[in-house]
Amino acid sequence: MQLELTLCELAQVMQAKLISQTPDEVVTAFVTDSRKVVAGSAFIALKGQQYDARCFIPEVLQKGARVIVAQEEGETFPQTPGVSWLLVKDPLRALQNLARFHRLHSSLKVAAITGSNGKSTTKQMLCAICQTAGETIANTGNFNNQFGVPFSLLEILPKHRFGVFELGASHPGDIEETARLAVPDVAVITNVSAAHLEFFHDLETVYRTKTEIARCLREGGTLVYNADDTYLSRLHTEFSGPKISFGFCEQADVRVQETDLFAFTYRGKHCQTQLRLERHDKLNAAAAASAALALGLAFSAIEEGLAHFTPMPMRLERITKKGVHFLLDCYNANPASMKNALEILGREKITPRIAVVGDMKELGENSPEYHRQVARQILDNNIETAFLAGPNMQPAYEVLRAVAGMQVYYAAEPAGWMDSLRQTLAQGGSCLVKASRSMHFERVFDEF
Repeated sequence: MQLELTLCELAQVMQAKLISQTPDEVVTAFVTDSRKVVAGSAFIALKGQQYDARCFIPEVLQKGARVIVAQEEGETFPQTPGVSWLLVKDPLRALQNLARFHRLHSSLKVAAITGSNGKSTTKQMLCAICQTAGETIANTGNFNNQFGVPFSLLEILPKHRFGVFELGASHPGDIEETARLAVPDVAVITNVSAAHLEFFHDLETVYRTKTEIARCLREGGTLVYNADDTYLSRLHTEFSGPKISFGFCEQADVRVQETDLFAFTYRGKHCQTQLRLERHDKLNAAAAASAALALGLAFSAIEEGLAHFTPMPMRLERITKKGVHFLLDCYNANPASMKNALEILGREKITPRIAVVGDMKELGENSPEYHRQVARQILDNNIETAFLAGPNMQPAYEVLRAVAGMQVYYAAEPAGWMDSLRQTLAQGGSCLVKASRSMHFERVFDEF
């Protein structure tokens, strides 16, 4: 974080009431973790799901914090000499206002990416492309929500020419909350599929939430969307601003070619890379390429950037261990990504094919049917053995155990079948390990 704002300026940006004897004091950075406060720190007392940081204000004052941003309502704070207070209605909104201000006072071009699947991979691919043309900043890990995005934006430095930010959503309105901070020059929507349906309820609501990003585009900004997606294809007529579509279909502006290496055509020109990708990652690469074109980058930058792209860990990561060819995909799971992963396992030449799969979370009332579909996909892809875990996977087990010749194991936790899995894997083969993040299925791989 690199700020150069006086307390008076901060009060205006954060919509705060300033109590200070040094209103012209310059603040260069904020701390939100009380454990990292040192003498002279400026501290924002955020309220999260588990902690209200106002409880730590006495502690940070003892450590020598000089500036405190805190919620004013219902609180009486100690009057410590030499300490300035910025009292606000909502500390998170104050942080977000500061992040938006910082972004708008930077000169870099911003691409923001959302979608049900492929956000992180698309972000990594686009970062690799942008890096060929200049310093690029991106959010890391799971810094894609209402807390993480403002923290990421506040890391923008004068040296940065491009910013690539992934935006996640669990509820309607989440994308608009973060996209209004990023103010993207280019907005990317990878796809619309069943994820977090416990909160969205239906795919139409998912579509409306993902397309909130279009309303937050900078004036003259470009919308990039998946023309192969049933819902997003509607944007051809529903969005009137500048846009670039991508996909395998004839209608796509960036049309992916049916070749082993990732290649596409755009406006009559052909771009050929040396990158071998599965079909779903070709769409992610096409999304990144389309965003790069919208940012004004050349085909050569796309080719060079993708040549240096490194896949992210635990996202269909191929690892050979003790003679078994693993597809490790433990970062997350929803019906679309599970279907894709099982289809890839079904194409593996090394047999037997073994599916080790766990619950897909936050699917609401449709969860049993989505998990039964997993069983059907296991059968359709000629997978010989399945290990299932988690309460939501029980409907899939009920389908599979009724199939003659199918080897299937089920337990509430992987520990219930780990010995049987070890015995099965001792014969070698191809093994997919996939579940929602909260299932921590990487531990299954680690224990083998």
